[in-house]
Amino acid sequence: MAGAEHLPLVVVAAGGTGGHLFPAEALAVALQKQNVRVDLVTDERATRYGDAFPAQATHIVPSSTLSSRNLFSAVSVMYTLGRGVLAAHRLFARIRPAAVVGFGGYPTIPPVVAAKLRGIPTIIHEQNGVPGRANRFLAPRATAIATGFPGMFGYDRRIAAKSMVTGNPVRPAVAEAAQTAYPESDMPFQLLVFGGSQGARIMAEIVPPAIDLLPVALRAKLSIVQQAREEDLFSVREAYARTGIPADVRPFFRDLPARIAASHLVIARSGASTVAELAAIGRPAILVPLPHALDQDQAANAGMLEKAGGAVRIKQAQFSPERLADEIVRLTAEPATLPSMAAAARTIGIIDAADRLADLVMKTTKTERSPLRVLFDSYSPESEQPRPANSAEARAPQAGETKRSPLRVLFDSPSSESGQPRPAESAETRAPQAGQPQPQESEEPRASDTESGKSDSPEQRG
Repeated sequence: MAGAEHLPLVVVAAGGTGGHLFPAEALAVALQKQNVRVDLVTDERATRYGDAFPAQATHIVPSSTLSSRNLFSAVSVMYTLGRGVLAAHRLFARIRPAAVVGFGGYPTIPPVVAAKLRGIPTIIHEQNGVPGRANRFLAPRATAIATGFPGMFGYDRRIAAKSMVTGNPVRPAVAEAAQTAYPESDMPFQLLVFGGSQGARIMAEIVPPAIDLLPVALRAKLSIVQQAREEDLFSVREAYARTGIPADVRPFFRDLPARIAASHLVIARSGASTVAELAAIGRPAILVPLPHALDQDQAANAGMLEKAGGAVRIKQAQFSPERLADEIVRLTAEPATLPSMAAAARTIGIIDAADRLADLVMKTTKTERSPLRVLFDSYSPESEQPRPANSAEARAPQAGETKRSPLRVLFDSPSSESGQPRPAESAETRAPQAGQPQPQESEEPRASDTESGKSDSPEQRG
């Protein structure tokens, strides 16, 4: 967006996996349609996606993920996150964003905390069926909260009051793929297998031998597309070559939304982006949640699609070649089963989620301006010379008006007619305006949507 320096800037903060970057990408596109510049703050993992993210600039900020209860590890993580907060604070002093939007995961903590310290409006988005640890930490501090599913923060009325369901933003490629009708039954049976943006070894170990157990007549109709890790490529390709089944096996598919749309059945992990894309496009799935996630978010995500009738959820401990073969045979036995599941999956898909989230960001940016923001924006970090924060504040004082210093603004909240101080208006205290999304009702989390777990894994947010 050359020559558009006068346009507002929104920073999106996302961890470097597809599960976080894909919805952030969808929001970036939606904001750019509203003449907003977008910068990305992320970690080193995002570099493998190249320049695909639609941001005018990408900033790498130090971050780390707490993956064990070891004291030394926890101290190291806190130190790295602290460095990240300082780096993000300096960055925001230079680029002065109008808002910061976080998409969950530990890499979003430094930029969102730094924005809070500078008085910049913050919005967090929770994609999963149960809030993650980073978003649980950030939720009380955020200006506004968006969720992919209802009832995510029902455990706290104050947090629920500033939360609203926007759905999970999906990339433009997914919205385009959603226009594709479910494949005809007389075509070769297209089976798509993937394990999130980083692959999953369990798929390489279980799916090929399961295919060997299928009836010969069903195998004769199969065509397989499977994502596999680099170290598993040879064994998976060899397994399908022995059975004579056409198979396209690669470590990564850049056209995955189109591959989903072309499939009769999908076998996958159940990261938030995977479930959102399956629901938006409307394809039936066999989902195998990552078992060792502390928050058990993938189990909750799969439960949402299963409850709608669009998926079969299998725990990894029960995911064997025999169980998978039985499920494939059962789902393909009746011609109407898979198309019905596809239609059911679409009932929870929200195609315009990115636009809804973009609208929330713009409304929050326009209505939230804290005294700290005025203080920081009124003075340049490079010098002691005052500068106008924006054109509206740069006007000359009117007759009878005295110019208020930033420090006076910081400590002088608006007063009521009685002269007693009252809190400045915020997302938690003001009444909803006409046309604004309504806050969620407080709701207790459903035990059926979660399971206990022990630790994180790189596949968790796939």
